[in-house]
Amino acid sequence: MTASSTSSPRSGRRTRIAALVGATLLLALLLAVLGATASHAGVLPQALPDPADTTPPSDGGLNVEINGPDGTPSSAITTIIGITLLSVAPALLLMMTSFTKIFVVLAMTRNALSLPSIPPNQVLAGLALFLSLFIMWPILTEVNNAGVQPYLDGTMTFEDAATVGLEPLRTWMLSFTREEDLALMTRAAGQNNPATMADVDLVTLIPAFMISELRAAFIIGFVIFIPFLVIDLVVAAALMSMGMMMLPPVMISLPFKILLFILVDGWGLIITSLIASYQGG
Repeated sequence: MTASSTSSPRSGRRTRIAALVGATLLLALLLAVLGATASHAGVLPQALPDPADTTPPSDGGLNVEINGPDGTPSSAITTIIGITLLSVAPALLLMMTSFTKIFVVLAMTRNALSLPSIPPNQVLAGLALFLSLFIMWPILTEVNNAGVQPYLDGTMTFEDAATVGLEPLRTWMLSFTREEDLALMTRAAGQNNPATMADVDLVTLIPAFMISELRAAFIIGFVIFIPFLVIDLVVAAALMSMGMMMLPPVMISLPFKILLFILVDGWGLIITSLIASYQGG
């Protein structure tokens, strides 16, 4: 009685364990079958490449075309060149145009009038800029017709366009550069004197041109200072003769300077002289 009752619970426990193991194996087999079916359903057949398609595969990189379909430079290259020119435009404006000479003359005129801040620098720079464009417009037109347009039309390479386009500007700079300044820069560079003006290197020409422009600007400024200096001397002598030595002569001479400058149309004379100084080239 005792042995049968003991074996009966053990056989029942074994039966439950076997049933649990069988259910686990059945569930694992069912999951495996479902996973295999889903994987086969998720794989789509790949289309075969068309033999007639000759388009090269893209590697995902950035491609920049130098020339367009008709031989003209692409828009990307034109944009890069334009941005580069804009970045160096202030240096080119100062070194290779009449801007430096005009601005120095206008600033010296302002100082001769004893007006250190009137007109302000922005006004003088704007006036010098537009006067430079007025003077340089024929040269810029030649540069555009000789180099820029042929390059944009695709009839000339960039190197040839740069060489041909800079020639009118180079000729104009040579016409306003003194030979003494060219010799100075040539000796400073340790080079031999060029046989002709056409053999002058652009690296030597640019600083020589700037030195010549500064020299001409200071000569014009000296001529402008003379009448105003005479007014200062006359006013100072008159104040000393009246015993008014504590009164600054500038306070008395400034109205007379402005009156003289207005009567002789000073701005018109200066601007006309500056423009005429570049017409001889």
